[in-house]
Amino acid sequence: MISKDVAFIGVPMDLGGGRRGTDMGPSAVRIAGIEAAIRAIGLGFEDLGNVPVEQPHGRQPENTSARFLEEIAASCGALRDTVLAAFAENKFPFVVGGDHSIACGTVAGVSSHFARKGESIGLLWYDAHGDMNTPDSSPTGNIHGMPLASCIGRGLDELTKLGERFPMVDTKNTVAIGVRSLDERERRVVQETGLRVITMREIDMRGMHSVMVEALEIVNQGTAGFHLSFDVDGADPTIAPGVGTPVPGGLDFRESHLFMEMVAETQRMTSLEITEINPILDKGNKTAQVAVDLALSALGKLVL
Repeated sequence: MISKDVAFIGVPMDLGGGRRGTDMGPSAVRIAGIEAAIRAIGLGFEDLGNVPVEQPHGRQPENTSARFLEEIAASCGALRDTVLAAFAENKFPFVVGGDHSIACGTVAGVSSHFARKGESIGLLWYDAHGDMNTPDSSPTGNIHGMPLASCIGRGLDELTKLGERFPMVDTKNTVAIGVRSLDERERRVVQETGLRVITMREIDMRGMHSVMVEALEIVNQGTAGFHLSFDVDGADPTIAPGVGTPVPGGLDFRESHLFMEMVAETQRMTSLEITEINPILDKGNKTAQVAVDLALSALGKLVL
């Protein structure tokens, strides 16, 4: 169990992806009973409300290689500051989006907090996608495909330099897990960086426990702890249908819980982020409820 009260931060962002609706993700998680569920496992809870998201004039971006960059960067800056404020009050930041572009702001806040103490963090990235595009490699210009690259220092200054440390996290302390969809040019970016990517094929061959032992060793090596950025599309669409970019063949319910339980066992998770819940595409708020259940496991809920 984490030792701090939880500070819930909503980010109603849908500018980073190609489909509308993820801006309603924070509300869906609130409706799914996140506050009562967290209080029920013995933790304090404070809802800090939503980070403001500036809406552009129309939906035609000026920059088609990094769509809505100005608005996304502004919201990520506000999110960074909110995360820092939560740490200042000795609370555990729990950020809920919103599309995955918000991770640039969350990680900037977490990284900056520890950089002020002369420390670095690891980054554990649960996702069906690599999120390692840059404006030069992206086939769509959608920024929700770029945040992991931004966090390790590749891409636009507006995103890569949001924090007080550059890069926000070191590649050697970063792991992406559950990946099963990479763009062609993105694949080359991953290979160039040497980022540790654990694909679904490897999970099938080795098992979740084995790959998590390795992943947790990487994100904890020489760090103050690690941030978990959890894109719900990493889970199979049969258990999490309400996402904008579903990819069949993902992690099942028990694999996802084991992932979260092993995270909790380390007692080194500094902060948690859940993204890409799209209630428009969901079935009876099922995906938000799954997100709540999985978050509880990451925060330390046990069966016995």
